[in-house]
Amino acid sequence: MKIVVLDGYTLNPGDLSWKDMSRLGECTVYDRTPAEETLSRMADADIILTNKVIISRSVMEQSPKLKYIGVLATGYNVVDLDAARERQIVVTNIPAYSTDSVAQLTFAHLLNVCHQVNRHAQSVRNGDWANSLDFSYFVSPQMELAGKTMGIIGFGKIGRKVAAIARVFGMNVIFHNRSVVSGTPEGMVQKSLEEVMAEADVLSINCPLTDANREFVNRDLLARMKPTAILINTGRGALIREHDLADALNEGRLAAACLDVLSTEPPHPGNPLLTAQNCYITPHVAWATREARQRLMNIAVENIKAFQAGTPVNRVGV
Repeated sequence: MKIVVLDGYTLNPGDLSWKDMSRLGECTVYDRTPAEETLSRMADADIILTNKVIISRSVMEQSPKLKYIGVLATGYNVVDLDAARERQIVVTNIPAYSTDSVAQLTFAHLLNVCHQVNRHAQSVRNGDWANSLDFSYFVSPQMELAGKTMGIIGFGKIGRKVAAIARVFGMNVIFHNRSVVSGTPEGMVQKSLEEVMAEADVLSINCPLTDANREFVNRDLLARMKPTAILINTGRGALIREHDLADALNEGRLAAACLDVLSTEPPHPGNPLLTAQNCYITPHVAWATREARQRLMNIAVENIKAFQAGTPVNRVGV
């Protein structure tokens, strides 16, 4: 079988190996694939792997050998699932590979706001401590998490992990989920979306993006939040109406926003969040620890093996 990886660079910029995948067939790996080259690169492939390259109905119709599309991510909106289903093309994704890493970055962002560690370290490097009249000083307010309320939107694997870590910090946990969660862990309470927004000192968004919740974090919901609250989004950028969030930050109606995702990636230079007050943005790196990427690679290989054996796993769109 001919295997083509259309955009392998973010998964493996050179610190992992494709050797296990290469054992499964004739394997060609492209770091990136421009839209205009997608068809030519996958035209005679039996198996393609994509992360962000769009696999449309048109390119499927012009790829007669294509039998399998492996998405190198959890989200699979880059594939036209209706077209794949009609052509009996198996589509798989990579679930739950980055739970620990995403939860970890959530708290890296939060602790940055609480303590501004790099800012203080740079101050010391600049000589401020050596020249200080006091044994201790701070250049930003310091905040303790114990006793604060962590609000979580989306109580799947990542949301539950964030909740568990929050409890270790001594935080109270409230959450909103689109369905009722049975067997809620001790110390965690399910509430309405409006209640979570209003009561949270820290709000962590961990839900998937759907047509129903696109830009649900808008001016009206942001107005319910405490002006001292911190919003963290490691889900999808389009869950937030970005101009509304930028306005809330610039007008002092929200203390800080910590974002690992934006509605368009890479962002347009004019995105208002890039210059918003107290807005801390990382370039979609929550998933990208070496450990998480290795798990992703391993699962991708096992997905192909299962497909080749006639027993596909992690299928989507069926």
